[in-house]
Amino acid sequence: MANKAKASHILVKTEEQAKDILAKVQRGESFSKLAQEYSVCPSKKKGGSLGEFGRGQMVKEFEHAVFNAKKGDVVLVKTQFGWHVIKVEDIWG
Repeated sequence: MANKAKASHILVKTEEQAKDILAKVQRGESFSKLAQEYSVCPSKKKGGSLGEFGRGQMVKEFEHAVFNAKKGDVVLVKTQFGWHVIKVEDIWG
């Protein structure tokens, strides 16, 4: 079981907006540029990068989505903060 991950995310307020951004990512648009344009999280300044983190460092729903994905996956998840479009950059440990 992986214990460490590296991910980026785009935080938005609605599911509709999250699905629209996911479609753009799937069409090949730059995740980093989309994060800078749409995200309401301060991480948008770094293209959505959250860096490396371990289990127990993110809210439960976010952590579950990341640690149940594979490297390279882009997934949607809702938390108390809004809707996240998450790009799993690496997962190990």
